[in-house]
Amino acid sequence: MLNVGTEFREGILFVRLRGHLNKDTIEKMNKRVTRVVKDNGIRNIVFNFSNLKSIDMKGINTIFYNYELCKRNDGRSLMCGNNNNIRKRLKRSRLINYIYEIPDELSAIRILNLR
Repeated sequence: MLNVGTEFREGILFVRLRGHLNKDTIEKMNKRVTRVVKDNGIRNIVFNFSNLKSIDMKGINTIFYNYELCKRNDGRSLMCGNNNNIRKRLKRSRLINYIYEIPDELSAIRILNLR
C-alpha cells in the first residue's frame, strides 16, 4: 500500500510518500505526481521519504523519471527523510548521484529559492 501526499508551495511540489513504492503501487504515484509534473510543467520537486517503508527498482525508476521531467523543465529534484534501508537502496541504484539529499523540507525551500 502507498499513500501519496502532495503540496505545492513556493514553486515547489512536495511529495510525501508513506508505505511501499513498488511495482504494485507505482500507478498511484504516476497518477498523483508524474501526471501533475507533466501536465503543469513543474520545475522543482522534493520527495520526502521519512515514512517510506520500502522501494524497489520500479519505484526508483519512477522517482528518476520525475527527476528527468523536472530537469527538462529547467528545475531540480531533491529528497529528504531517507532512512537507512531507503538510503542503501538508493545508493545501490545510483539514484542518489542524481537527486540531491537534504536534511528536511525547510532546507529545500532555502536551496531552491536561492537559484
